[in-house]
Amino acid sequence: MGFGKMNKMMKQVQKMQAQFAKLQEDLRQRTVEASAGGGMVKVVVSGDQEIKSIHIDPEAVDPEDVEILEEMVLTAVNDGLRQAREMVAKEMSKLTGGLNVPGLF
Repeated sequence: MGFGKMNKMMKQVQKMQAQFAKLQEDLRQRTVEASAGGGMVKVVVSGDQEIKSIHIDPEAVDPEDVEILEEMVLTAVNDGLRQAREMVAKEMSKLTGGLNVPGLF
């Protein structure tokens, strides 16, 4: 490989690194919302897999049946995390042209 091609490839790598950094910051700002129990429990998750908020409708709180509330929270959190991962995968796919590059995000 000639020096010119190597230089061009290095510039492309640098450009892609800058795009990844911007995308990562973008995804930190984006959120998804998931709910369970007909909306009685709502969870907001950011693109960097951080739980931003959990809202529990007071009607979901039954001291006699805490297990149902725990299940709704668990369901909403897991769904929110799944949606956030899907959002990240979709955006990364746009940037990588559909290539699956392990460990990028």
